[in-house]
Amino acid sequence: MLRYGTTGPAVERLQRDLNRHRHDLEPDGVFGPATEAAVRTFQRKSDLVIDGLAGPKTQRALQLGRDPKALRQIDLVGAANTLEVELAAIMAINEVESRGAGFHHGGQADGEPVTLFERHIMRRRLIHYGINPEPYQRNRPNLVNVSPGGYVGGAREYLRLSAACEIHGESALESASWGLFQIMGFHWRGLGYASVGHFAEAMRASEGRQLEAFVRFIEGDRALHAALARLDWRDFARRYNGPDFERNDYDTKLAAAYRRHSHALEQAA
Repeated sequence: MLRYGTTGPAVERLQRDLNRHRHDLEPDGVFGPATEAAVRTFQRKSDLVIDGLAGPKTQRALQLGRDPKALRQIDLVGAANTLEVELAAIMAINEVESRGAGFHHGGQADGEPVTLFERHIMRRRLIHYGINPEPYQRNRPNLVNVSPGGYVGGAREYLRLSAACEIHGESALESASWGLFQIMGFHWRGLGYASVGHFAEAMRASEGRQLEAFVRFIEGDRALHAALARLDWRDFARRYNGPDFERNDYDTKLAAAYRRHSHALEQAA
């Protein structure tokens, strides 16, 4: 993630890529005001989120063109309108809470949504569906277990999910967190989806649909929604990230991102 203040060869490459899109930057390797302005201009023209951050989606769009599944600024505007909160607040959450990309690019999981499979949840869901988890705990402890863990990271998490689907599809889909905002599959009913399969298909459709699931999640939690509406980042982070939110400074990161996006939106108005 390249942003204002970053320096080095990666910024120089970014500047040269921007120059190929009719910008006239000095490729000095310093991400300053001119580079940030050029990034915002490119994002606006490419129908991306206009945040001035050169993350993987912006860099990929410079090289290959915009991914049709990528989140758009209009998606964030729609989310803010639906929740009746400030656009800068939604942009802050997208910057801090999302994983930067909702889909894998390349490898065996190319085009599939980002997931994190939870083996202890898989055990609970198997029991919920009347399936004895004991044989799977013995033979596939990386997929069914009393304890959390077994994470392998990145695209290989999707392969874990695929393997768990061979045990029991519904349980597996409900045992993973999905997309940009890592919404757990077992929330599907409360979020208004017809089935966990419909939820998974929505997560596979686009990052905009992943944002829609996040909006539904916020709407379904009055206290979380209220914290967001009043810009109480500490309360929001505690409710969204759990009691260990301070360990990663989620509240201070959200507050800082909100201030930056609020200022940028005021400047653009």
